[in-house]
Amino acid sequence: MKDVWKTFGATRALAGVSLEVHAGQVHALVGENGAGKSTLMKVLSGVHPASSGELLVEGARVRFSNPGDARRRGIEMVYQDLALAGNLRIDENIFLGREQTRRWGPISLVDHRANQSRAMEHLENLRIHVKSVSQRVEELSGGQRQAVAVARATAFDAKVVIMDEPTAALAVKEVAKVLDLIKGLRDKGIAVILISHRLDDIFYVCDRVMALYHGRNFEEGRLDDINRNEVVGWIM
Repeated sequence: MKDVWKTFGATRALAGVSLEVHAGQVHALVGENGAGKSTLMKVLSGVHPASSGELLVEGARVRFSNPGDARRRGIEMVYQDLALAGNLRIDENIFLGREQTRRWGPISLVDHRANQSRAMEHLENLRIHVKSVSQRVEELSGGQRQAVAVARATAFDAKVVIMDEPTAALAVKEVAKVLDLIKGLRDKGIAVILISHRLDDIFYVCDRVMALYHGRNFEEGRLDDINRNEVVGWIM
């Protein structure tokens, strides 16, 4: 992202922000509330079109009019509220809107058996353990729901996964599982952008950190070269 601006009427949310992410790295995005983190990620994921600036994916200039455009380029976002359908099964949530179908004469039917098999294989590949993909999401713990949301985001060759405060409402034991899942995505060559206020999470799983302040770039660097007090200073 190069020199990205975003305005909502008279309100300026982003003012010339640039961001570069790399495959196989976890990038932390920090800043106080209202710094522009979520707006920047909604531009990247196609929710909001940029008012001006450039987006380049693997060197090619792109423009996203909606989240479908971003998904087709391999960019997925896991929202803080997860946006899961609690009354549906795990496999139904993973492939919701993109189900595998089979033809029955002129009619196209959802192939539930094939989708369940694909869901099991995908969860095993991500090392996500559930009793059954037939479980309804409303029966799962917070950490398991987060894992299902990540599974959905990575089910179709994702290159970039954006995660907005994924551990904010989780117990300590479940936080560790989600962070290990993020590490697993990194090891598969996926770029992860992590919005978080939890410095423990950032220093455990991230490679780089970038701070926004009042909708502008403030500081960034490799976490190997930065201490916690510096990051706190950037946020403040």
